[in-house]
Amino acid sequence: MTVTTPKGFAAAGVRAGIKKSGNRDLALVQNLGPLNSAAVVFTTNRCQANPIIWSKQVIADGQASAIVLNSGGANCYTGPQGFQVTHKTAEAVAEQLSISSGDVLVCSTGLIGEQLDVTKLVAGVELAAAELSAENGHLAAEAIMTTDSVSKTATFESKHGWSVGGMAKGAGMLAPGLATMLVVITTDAVASSQELDRALRAATRVTFDRLDSDGCMSTNDQVTLMASGASGVTPSFEDLAAAVKEVSQSLAMQLLRDAEGSSHDIAIRVSKAASEEDAVKVGRSVARNNLFKAAIYGNDPNWGRILAAVGVTDAAFDPYDIDVLINGVSVSRKGMPDQSRDLVDLTPREVAIDIVLNAGEHEATVFTNDLTHEYVTENSAYSS
Repeated sequence: MTVTTPKGFAAAGVRAGIKKSGNRDLALVQNLGPLNSAAVVFTTNRCQANPIIWSKQVIADGQASAIVLNSGGANCYTGPQGFQVTHKTAEAVAEQLSISSGDVLVCSTGLIGEQLDVTKLVAGVELAAAELSAENGHLAAEAIMTTDSVSKTATFESKHGWSVGGMAKGAGMLAPGLATMLVVITTDAVASSQELDRALRAATRVTFDRLDSDGCMSTNDQVTLMASGASGVTPSFEDLAAAVKEVSQSLAMQLLRDAEGSSHDIAIRVSKAASEEDAVKVGRSVARNNLFKAAIYGNDPNWGRILAAVGVTDAAFDPYDIDVLINGVSVSRKGMPDQSRDLVDLTPREVAIDIVLNAGEHEATVFTNDLTHEYVTENSAYSS
């Protein structure tokens, strides 16, 4: 169940001493080939960290032989010194693995504005390179955790002899921007970088991009897809894309369940919209509405807050021809109350919100969580 489930990959997760906690904080994943095709989708936040700037240069040719990820520091807004740290980290990986530093992707996660200790990073890379193994994928998943309470991994295994594996970190700042967390996905299928890019963008659009935990977008986050071709099997593009989507969806839902301090996982399905774009707009507006999220935390089926959030969008609909269901109970129909809100049970963790716009035939689902005391507590003390 890791990034090393596909053949042709080795991984490690070590303690480099970056985190004060002493937990694992540096992960390394190597593509052993024979292919080194890769694709990356980056955060669309205009304020981007040094690893993002570096990795955009690396992936320009669609090739990557390794990816190194550290937790314990974002290396963002750290100036020229910070970029040199990223560069030296890639060079350390290149030296240890006898590859080009221009084929090494770098990811960092943690607090913004703090310089990373390059000596610790280089020593961590050396340690990780010595521990690279197909058996250590789970340790790599542990090493990229920040406020995560559990590591997150997923796999897909085709009956035709190829597979896809993935790991992710993220428990907050999960807002759409194509990639909004650190994710590494691997496959031993034979595929070009162009095919990987198409498959990855198709997957992120309907999985990670539909996860809107708190409306906040990070400066560091990216989703990487690497292909080793070690299975020798060339699947159809449709099969490859479906597998990447399945792994991405699993990881996205694990990120949702681990959202900081949350007590409810909320699926907001918007149907009968004039366009998919409209459906996403409406779903995202509800997902980002703090009054709605607080109501769900309090087990209060306040459907008026849902309609109020729908109404601030420019989606096409008649405001008095909207239907709302909460956990299957029709609480509002055509601008009027329907069944009693007392029939809605919000004690389970899973919550289903259905918004029927009656304006077309398109639909989309956006995933979010409730707003809790624990979320505020954790994020007010994050850097202390």
